[in-house]
Amino acid sequence: MKDNDLQKELEKLKKQVEKTKQERKNLIEANKNLQDEVDSLWAMMDEMTKSDIENWSHLLDQLKSDTITKALMVSKIKAEA
Repeated sequence: MKDNDLQKELEKLKKQVEKTKQERKNLIEANKNLQDEVDSLWAMMDEMTKSDIENWSHLLDQLKSDTITKALMVSKIKAEA
């Protein structure tokens, strides 16, 4: 009777090991897919950051130009007065 119980327990453990191996395989694949998504998102973030820097630089250049123009206009008005 003990041998029969032991065999049943061994079969259960073998099935559990196979199930665990399959689950591990599935998790490795899912992890790979998620890593690809993370890499893609980081690439998008890098592009957005680069774009933001270019946009803000353009706005700052425009602001600088507007400030200089207004300063010159004020100087001209004071000089005429």
